[in-house]
Amino acid sequence: MLPPGGGLLWLGLVLGSVGSAALGSSATDALNVLLIIVDDLRPSLGCYGDKLIRSPNMDQLASRSLLFQNAFAQQAVCAPSRVSLLTGRRPDTTRLYDFNSYWRAHSGNFSTIPQYFKENGYVTMSVGKVFHPGVSSNHSDDSPYSWSVPPYHPSSEKYENTKTCRGPDGELHANLLCPVDVADVPEGTLPDKQSTEQAVRLLGKMKTSGSPFFLAVGYHKPHIPFRYPKEFQKLYPLENITLAPDPQVPAGLPPVAYNPWMDIRQREDVQALNLSVPYGPIPADFQRKIRQSYFACVSYLDTQVGHLLSALDDLQLASSTIVALTSDHGWALGEHGEWAKYSNFDVTTRVPLLFYVPGRTAPLPAAGDRLFPYLDPFDSISESVEPGRQAGDLVELLSLFPTLAGLAGLPVPPRCPIPSFHVELCREGRNLLKHFQVRDSEEDLYIRGNPRELVAYSQYPRPADSPQWNSDKPSLKDIKVMGYSIRTVDYRYTVWVGFNPREFLANFSDVHAGELYFVASDPWQDHNMYNDSQGGALPRSLTP
Repeated sequence: MLPPGGGLLWLGLVLGSVGSAALGSSATDALNVLLIIVDDLRPSLGCYGDKLIRSPNMDQLASRSLLFQNAFAQQAVCAPSRVSLLTGRRPDTTRLYDFNSYWRAHSGNFSTIPQYFKENGYVTMSVGKVFHPGVSSNHSDDSPYSWSVPPYHPSSEKYENTKTCRGPDGELHANLLCPVDVADVPEGTLPDKQSTEQAVRLLGKMKTSGSPFFLAVGYHKPHIPFRYPKEFQKLYPLENITLAPDPQVPAGLPPVAYNPWMDIRQREDVQALNLSVPYGPIPADFQRKIRQSYFACVSYLDTQVGHLLSALDDLQLASSTIVALTSDHGWALGEHGEWAKYSNFDVTTRVPLLFYVPGRTAPLPAAGDRLFPYLDPFDSISESVEPGRQAGDLVELLSLFPTLAGLAGLPVPPRCPIPSFHVELCREGRNLLKHFQVRDSEEDLYIRGNPRELVAYSQYPRPADSPQWNSDKPSLKDIKVMGYSIRTVDYRYTVWVGFNPREFLANFSDVHAGELYFVASDPWQDHNMYNDSQGGALPRSLTP
């Protein structure tokens, strides 16, 4: 972990060694990239139609961006999803389904998005949680491959899971619900505040360098515990908080598809509820408090994104910087009686995905104009922001790699062969550049492709056919079943099949269970029609 000054000193050394000759004559014309990756953020944002959520800064970004309405992660858990989206390879290629292996040693020496930009003359920098820390990124956030300077992690993140939550008894606890007085917590700050401050410092340094940059900023919230400045709770009075539209475990849900949300059960305030395992349920009043705190975390996150984007304006970088914002996966807030990710449902696999591209998704700002003035979520008279361009096509986070490369003017990596373990640079996702073509008419604000030709794939491993203590996050050696899920415009189809973790092989002849939900009639995916569908025959698109 580097202190801010140490990181800036290192960056100065790097910039001193990178001359314009090394970057080529087009260096001054290259677009910078700011990639914002949020942890556990489902599309509960104003720009995605959620009228309860106060997210004015992300909504403002969306108004200047191309927003993808139907973007999906490839596995709804942190490390596998982040390695997948940053390498552009599916979990079956990275062979990372847990937290316990490093893809370069375990499956193949695959290039990453920041590595590709670095090799093309960019200064690449990481702030906060970009890669998942630990074994899955070689305890180094994939340094030195991906980053020009050592990644920055906020010093206060070490307190996230400690007893810093003041309970009704006046004592400190390690709770799930953790609104805090920031002045009273260790170091007097929170990780995402520190990450924003460091990212702004780096932007200031890059402004004067003349080198193109790729800056990835990873925000922790709304990941559990819900530890956030307590004033944000006021935005969401409990009397305005409803339960999930489907808070019961669906009658037709196969047990293998259910996750018992073991991580929140370890928090002191949840332990005090004496819930039954695996199905709960959580008392209704506590459900509302969980949802309240998640929404408050989203608004707190929004202020950090707002300060970061406002700095782009202050530094006059908004006209030369692509901004992409997404999440590693969603999070169930009581839907299906679940309180976690760890599934193949839309609530855990669907994510925000939007791209601001100067001069393409919004006009270049005139001299003195601001594209991203900071908006205060507590300002009750703030005007609603008009939505920008939207795309309804189903897309995958795998598309981030080729799309960012293309938008920045770099050669788009080629499609991967099958298999591709021996190929360092290729991509398994579609290039989304066609959506960024300049349109002349207002009718193109909502971009339509051929939706029935598009699909999004996700998958999730299980150690057994019934929920148990390690169903949420099984280690590779314990995986016995893999749920492969295909999402189309019309349906979500999931088949749970036998899986050999030693050979990394799924046996599609060994079907343990299946799920079929029709989007139009069952948008929350509560009525499983699998057993009514031609004997549960496997769609050809899901066969190996």
